Amino acid sequence: MSTSVMIDPTTDSAQQGQEGTTVDEIPVIELVNPMPGFPERRRFTLVRLDDDGTLCALRSLEDPDLRFLVTTPVAFFPDYAPVVGDDVVDELGITDAAQVLVLLVLTAGATLAETTANLLAPVLVNTVTRQASQVILDDTSLSVATPLVA
Repeated sequence: MSTSVMIDPTTDSAQQGQEGTTVDEIPVIELVNPMPGFPERRRFTLVRLDDDGTLCALRSLEDPDLRFLVTTPVAFFPDYAPVVGDDVVDELGITDAAQVLVLLVLTAGATLAETTANLLAPVLVNTVTRQASQVILDDTSLSVATPLVA
């Protein structure tokens, strides 16, 4: 029997990891599954790009030129709460939804109004084990290119 877990990005884990670790202090994130198109890159770090940590870069430690623009959903999609299956929970070693940092991969446009977020495939980071994966959700109402601002 399969169950699912709703990840609430509005919990403290969206801005804080284990024992008050902020998103810009997570040292090394190991992808249990590589990002599509980058099968050899599994070690990343999260780098804060602005003062409040809204925008970050998920930067490869194996290829300094490889980075993904990411954000937590709280600032732009406060009601976003991805539901993942037991296979994801087991794969990332999640024992409590509060230990999950949800990141949305952004496609930068010329302006913020032209920037989109991938809501269909968030990156989930277990802030305790530092294991992560980009997860494709089963929710057909979500898009890979949702405008960041309406």
